[in-house]
Amino acid sequence: MTEIIETDVVVVGGGPCGSTVSTLVAQQGHRVVLLEKERFPRYQIGESLLPSTVQGICRLLGVSDKLDAAGFPLKRGGTFRWGANPEPWTFAFGISPKFAGTASTAYQVERMKFDQILLENAKEHGVDVREEHAVTDVVEEGGRVVGVKCTDADGVRREIRARYVVDASGNTSRIHTRVGGKRQYSEFFRNIALFGYFTGGKRMPAPVSGNILAVAFESGWFWYIPLSDELTSVGVVLHPDALERIRGDRERALLDLIAECPMIADYLSDAERVTSGPYGEIRVRKDYSYIQEKFWRPGLVLAGDAACFIDPVFSSGVHLATYSGLLAARSLNTALRGTDDADETALFEEFELRYRQEYARFHDFLVAFYDKHSDEQSYFWKAKKVTGSAASEVQSFVDLVGGGSSDERALVDAGSYLDRRDGEIDDMIWAVAEAGARIQVQAATGSTEDEQVPIRAGGLVPSTDGLHWSLPGRTAA
Repeated sequence: MTEIIETDVVVVGGGPCGSTVSTLVAQQGHRVVLLEKERFPRYQIGESLLPSTVQGICRLLGVSDKLDAAGFPLKRGGTFRWGANPEPWTFAFGISPKFAGTASTAYQVERMKFDQILLENAKEHGVDVREEHAVTDVVEEGGRVVGVKCTDADGVRREIRARYVVDASGNTSRIHTRVGGKRQYSEFFRNIALFGYFTGGKRMPAPVSGNILAVAFESGWFWYIPLSDELTSVGVVLHPDALERIRGDRERALLDLIAECPMIADYLSDAERVTSGPYGEIRVRKDYSYIQEKFWRPGLVLAGDAACFIDPVFSSGVHLATYSGLLAARSLNTALRGTDDADETALFEEFELRYRQEYARFHDFLVAFYDKHSDEQSYFWKAKKVTGSAASEVQSFVDLVGGGSSDERALVDAGSYLDRRDGEIDDMIWAVAEAGARIQVQAATGSTEDEQVPIRAGGLVPSTDGLHWSLPGRTAA
């Protein structure tokens, strides 16, 4: 007999996207069940974070102190041996006013540890987290998704009934097809990634020792991510015409490719590959660049990698996952609360449009960035063109690759939302502070964006607590 459980929202997947959306919905007092097919901690790739995630979303989630205590390497920007310039070039997040001061850093993380912190935080906020629960299908009634079917580690079958289902189960989602439409794979990013882990690799000099290092060479490009003083994530992204090289012995293929890239070979000259434990396997990812034709249907929302993924070069994966979690939470919170401002269609169209826009910014810029015959100034110019920013070219580039080009306050000034939510400022002071902050940002960056102006005709804007949608001009959460 199948056990039936009732809740408000069921979230499928316990990674950064699932933990984000479940926590932000549970914070509003709604009942949330999160189903994760594995037992945490578990291995995952995607280890280089952006300031928008660390200083924005993670502050909203309330995990900043835990991340600080985890001892993750501090990431101040990125270093690239890429393009026409034969010398490595470095950018710092701190050159943009959006990421000034304490907001100018991110982390390089072991995802087993980072994802565990976010999942435990979800539990602390009241989310009913159920690990080793594999979702097999959705439950439909009258053309609407009203829950999911799942099986636990003991083979017990359950139906979790909910007003909304969020698929945050990543690129291997079993239910993403139930939203309708197809998964469209990129014709441009038809690359393949081969990666492993090393101990004893060299580090760049301080203060950029925690930066991600990306090095282009004839067959593709390498990432080199310091995860601790000893451990380094090393991966190579290959062009389609080089894919035959990794068939067969993966270790031999990786070592041969390292030998072809002098800078990476030098950094690993005294290193040893990890051969046991969760980091002991040489892994392959292919067909990883895609986007769904539809992100939602009544009762079902695709977020994070279940909806789309681009490319690892600027570490956009966790940023897009957590940002989509925030956007989905706003739609869910507003729908569950009930509002005269917008119907369900308007709420989830707002989620999808904003998520697609952020995906498109990174996608369109990365198409240009893969032109390795250009120099960094050309890349900076392209970032300005893609984002339509009034800031300088280099600031436009940093805003984009730091995750702040959307001008979402939640990504670059999460503290203002937290102050408002905690009742530290009243409505009149909030209005004055908001206007003053907007003038300061516009003066420093040249941006004319206003979060209280919808991004489409008849669209919605974030509420003053950052966790709902509202009509422009409304101040109530």
